[in-house]
Amino acid sequence: MESADLRIFQAVAREGSITKAALLLGYVQSNVTARIRHLESELGTLLFHRHHRGITLSSSGKMLLTYADKIVGLLDEAAQALTPSSEPSGPLLIGSTQTTAAVRLPTLLGKYYEQHPKVTLSLTTDLSNKLIEKVVQYELDVAFINNPCNHPDLQTIPAFNEEVVLVSAPWVTEIEEALTKPNLVYSKGCPYRETLEQWLHSQGVSHLNTMEFGTLEAIIGGVSAGLGITLLPRVVIHKQEQAGAVLVHEVPEAIRYRQTVVIIRKNSFTTSALQAFIQMLEVEEGVHS
Repeated sequence: MESADLRIFQAVAREGSITKAALLLGYVQSNVTARIRHLESELGTLLFHRHHRGITLSSSGKMLLTYADKIVGLLDEAAQALTPSSEPSGPLLIGSTQTTAAVRLPTLLGKYYEQHPKVTLSLTTDLSNKLIEKVVQYELDVAFINNPCNHPDLQTIPAFNEEVVLVSAPWVTEIEEALTKPNLVYSKGCPYRETLEQWLHSQGVSHLNTMEFGTLEAIIGGVSAGLGITLLPRVVIHKQEQAGAVLVHEVPEAIRYRQTVVIIRKNSFTTSALQAFIQMLEVEEGVHS
């Protein structure tokens, strides 16, 4: 099994299409098809299900992708470790929750890029549990998450300490009334959703009226229009609060603060780009602590 075949397999799996993978890699489509079939023959198993809508990973393919991510990640890491460079350069793959990406990262990434213009930055947003998985599988170099992380392969670095508030439409002035409104939240797995639901249960609310939204902007817009309430870091809705578009309610002390942390892999080579990023984070955390 050659590393080049694993990289081709990885691209096809990620793109869900041999045609798209070929374009991404700069290969002829027939060559990609032949390499995938060779890999399947070598392993003696079907890696993809072919159908009229394209291709999807088989159970064996999903298992191989897990190993391919680790193997290719380690090979890239080894190449970076053996390539001397005094100036941070190369790719830096960053993950983040939507709330942190929307407010905290633009200034931070702008400052970082100004100091290290040879680094190619990439930002992916997802739920904290998905980001943990992506860092472990070498899909990301570093990620900002809002959940505690005890994964044995990862280490955490404090980043931001956020004040959490309940947000309602401006005319909902009493918190008791606010708690009767529908909850505007992300999909399950969002820590702010989980905290809000647990709080409501503790207040005797047995039936939750939940509306799921895919973006932070949609949640804030819905709250401002009177659709319901949400729980967010105060910094996220600062502008809307100042403009009078929403009203902020303080929450109990037990849930008032939540720390955003950065996760990176333990015991692995730290690229110059990642090392510079971590150093900047430690300085920023010291300034804001």
